[in-house]
Amino acid sequence: MDEEALDGIKEIMEGVIRDSAVPRNIKRSVQEAKDKISSKDAPEVTLTSAIYLLDECLNDINMPFHTRPELMSLISELERIKEEMK
Repeated sequence: MDEEALDGIKEIMEGVIRDSAVPRNIKRSVQEAKDKISSKDAPEVTLTSAIYLLDECLNDINMPFHTRPELMSLISELERIKEEMK
């Protein structure tokens, strides 16, 4: 698995979590996704779970405009890593 890319993803997630404009429920989901990709469980399962959590956030009507592109980028990067593992 691409540890360097995952570290970058975790940094971006941490920025979203610290952003005061992001609602708590979205922060919670992003934190949960970060915890998933940090776990030592089966990588494909954890990546899929993280992608699902972030995708659910995109449908939240309270999503700040500046956060949506960040989450879309994170999802795209996680999907790329998942594809490389196949």
